[in-house]
Amino acid sequence: MIYRQTMAELTFLGAARTVTGSKYLLDHAGTRVLFDCGLFQGLKELRLRNWEEFAVPAASIHAVVLTHAHLDHVGYLPRLVAQGFRGRIFCTSGTSDLCGLVLPDSARIQEEDAHQANRHGYSKHSPALPLYTEVDATRALTQIKPCAYRRAIEVAPGVTVEFLPAGHLLGSAFVLARLTSGPTVLFGGDLGRYGRPVLPDPSDAPAADVVLVESTYGDRDHQDDDRGERFAEIIRDTARKGGKLIIPAFAIGRVEELLYWVQRLERERSIPVLPVYVDSPMAAEALKFYTARAWELDEEMRPGAGDVFTFATERFQTIASPRQSKTLTADRKSAIVISASGMATGGRVLHHLVAALPDPANTVLFVGFQAAGTRGRKLLDGASEVKIHGRQVPVHARIARIDSMSAHADRGEIMRWLGTLPAAPRRLCLVHGEPGPMDALRSLITEQLEWTPYAPTHRETITL
Repeated sequence: MIYRQTMAELTFLGAARTVTGSKYLLDHAGTRVLFDCGLFQGLKELRLRNWEEFAVPAASIHAVVLTHAHLDHVGYLPRLVAQGFRGRIFCTSGTSDLCGLVLPDSARIQEEDAHQANRHGYSKHSPALPLYTEVDATRALTQIKPCAYRRAIEVAPGVTVEFLPAGHLLGSAFVLARLTSGPTVLFGGDLGRYGRPVLPDPSDAPAADVVLVESTYGDRDHQDDDRGERFAEIIRDTARKGGKLIIPAFAIGRVEELLYWVQRLERERSIPVLPVYVDSPMAAEALKFYTARAWELDEEMRPGAGDVFTFATERFQTIASPRQSKTLTADRKSAIVISASGMATGGRVLHHLVAALPDPANTVLFVGFQAAGTRGRKLLDGASEVKIHGRQVPVHARIARIDSMSAHADRGEIMRWLGTLPAAPRRLCLVHGEPGPMDALRSLITEQLEWTPYAPTHRETITL
C-alpha cells in the first residue's frame, strides 16, 4: 500500500502526557516510519489502548526504528506484525539481542495470563485472549535489522537515521532522523544518567530542528547514590529480621546495576553475604549479553578492569525452571531475590510477593519508576492489600524504594543534556512523562533556557 503525503508530519501515538506506550509516526513524502513501538502499561484505561485499532493500517508503514528494548518502547511490535506490518525493524545490535529476549517473554506472559484468567474465571471476557502470541513475537524478530552506532542508514525512501549512545540500557540510542528536503528530528528515547555504574554517560545531543525528550522525572532530582549506603541498610535490616528482600526489577538494565551494588557492598564488607537469586530466565540471558558486549559498558566493567567485570556475587544463583522458582518462593530463609517484572505487573515476582507481603520480616524494595495503576505504585502509595492472581494479598512487609538507581535522567540531567545541543531546536516536544513532572520541566526549560517546549497530546499530529 502506497501512502502519499507532501509535508512532514509527526503523530504522537503513545508516551504523550504519560510514561508508557512510546510510538511516534512520521509521515514524509509518501513514506511512513514508526519510531518506537511500545506497549501501554499501568492504568487500565492506558492498557486498553493496546487493543484499539491502530491509527493507520499496519501495512502502510514502511519501517520501524527502535531506541531501546524496554517493553514500553518495543512491546507492541508483535501486535503490529500480526496486523500486517511487513517492513524492516531497525535498531542497534544490542537492542536486537535484547528484543530476542523480551518479545517472546512478553508473549508467553500474556498467553499465561489469559490461560490463568480462563482457568480461574476472573476475566470479563470469555474466553480471555492474549494481545499477541509467541508466534507473532517470533515473526517480528525475523524483521529486525541490526545497525551500528554512528552510521547513517536509509530506513525508507527519504528517511535516513543515525543511532547515538543514550546510556539508558544496553544498546539504547537517540535516533537522529534526516528527511530529504525536510527537517532533522531527534528522537530522544529514554535518556540515561551521568556518572552511574555499568553504562557510559549519554552522548551529547546533535543539532536538530525538532527534538523529542523524555520528562519522566522532570519535577525532581534523584537521591544521591551515597555509595550504596541506603541499599546496604535495607539489606542489613532485612537480614537482621531473618526475612527475604524481594526486589521487583526490570529484567534488562536494572538487574545488572543491582548485582553491581551487592557485589561492591559485599567486597566492602558493608552487608552480610546472603544468597542472591535472579529468578528471571530473561534477566539471566540478558546478563550474558551484557558480558558479551562489554565494550559498550563503563570502562570499569570491561575485561581486564578488575573483578567487578563479573556480575556474580559470592552466593549467586540464577533460577531457571518454574519448579526451582516455586521451591525458592516456599523457602523462608533470608535471601535477596531479584525477579521481574519491575512494576510488579506480571511474571515470577508475583508469586514471591504473594508469599512475602503478609510477613513483616520481609522487605519489598522498588528501584525504578512505578507507573500509575501498577501494583508497584499501589504498594509505594501505602496500599494495605493488593490484588494478585485474582485474590487480595495483605501487605505487612516493609515497602521501600531507592530512586538513585533509576536509569532515567532526572530534571538536572535532562537540563544538562539539553545544554549539549549546539543550538536551540525550532521545536522541543516533551514526551514520556506524567502531566505533573512534564509541566514542571516545561516551566524549568522556559525559565532557564528561554525555549518554549510543547507537550503533545495522545494521537495529536503536528507539522514539522
